[in-house]
Amino acid sequence: MTDPLIDPFQRAISYLRVSVTDRCDFRCVYCMSEKMQFLPKKELLTLEELDRMCSTFVRLGVRKLRITGGEPLVRRDIMEFFRGMSRHLESGDLHEITLTTNGSQLHRFAKDLYAAGVRRVNISLDTLDEAKFARVTRWGRLPQVLKGIDAALEAGLKVKINTVALKGFNEDELFTLTEWCASRGMDLTFIEVMPMGDLGNEDRVGQYWSLHDLRSDLAKRYTLHDIPLRTGGPARYVRVGETRQTVGFITPLTHNFCESCNRVRLTCTGELYMCLGQEDMADLRAPLRDSDDDALLENAIRKAISLKPKGHDFDYSRARPDGQMTRHMSHTGG
Repeated sequence: MTDPLIDPFQRAISYLRVSVTDRCDFRCVYCMSEKMQFLPKKELLTLEELDRMCSTFVRLGVRKLRITGGEPLVRRDIMEFFRGMSRHLESGDLHEITLTTNGSQLHRFAKDLYAAGVRRVNISLDTLDEAKFARVTRWGRLPQVLKGIDAALEAGLKVKINTVALKGFNEDELFTLTEWCASRGMDLTFIEVMPMGDLGNEDRVGQYWSLHDLRSDLAKRYTLHDIPLRTGGPARYVRVGETRQTVGFITPLTHNFCESCNRVRLTCTGELYMCLGQEDMADLRAPLRDSDDDALLENAIRKAISLKPKGHDFDYSRARPDGQMTRHMSHTGG
């Protein structure tokens, strides 16, 4: 069974995002509740099961693997998983393993990640103001994250900063963040806030800062050149003439990117979500555990891909968070 994974809309699935834990040492307001109920550890796939699951996807044509969470680096012994998966890089079957992290643990693991074949990391950072950082992350410590960024750069990792655009929160830091990233040789991607999880006291519509507007503001100071860069994800990129850095825009609301979607998301319990903005999922843990060979698992993966929807339904245009998902962003790893 070596046929590639093709969904009903003739999109080849070559990118797997894997959440290795739902736990995190921050509580970002757009990602999870302050008082989260995390999964019992017995429900999580073991590191060996994660390896087997990911290796099956690689065998079926996945060429890019992004490790996410929660915060992936708080998972105990996670470097064993990275070191194990590096064999697929060495064989050429896997083109890239990347990591999305809040940066809090990078000072401990940056060198080991590089040794395991990781060459790029995305670090979530929404503000350079320490008080605001503590507010948006609830538990976060900005100096610890900055230390992690330093360690990543020193280890030779290419760093991209991911910033969620939040109206009334980091609008005034647009140029500060851009220039700070440029001064350190880091690219920057802005992301529109998505209607995920129990909103509680968080007003997603009120938080929403359209990246169309953000880009217009950026263009008032800089010369922006559209470039055809593709990194496997949904971002569209520009080159900033004055700083020579790359700035990306992930726009699930302003302009969804579903027509070129090449990715699926695996949770730490073995649930496969074919779309971030839909509730449908497939349980892969059962076929993984019900057989010693991978035939059942491969069949389950192919069946899931055959059900991948055309796109999500996120919409704020009627001043309400239409298309809202009940699960938190941390459940599927973004």
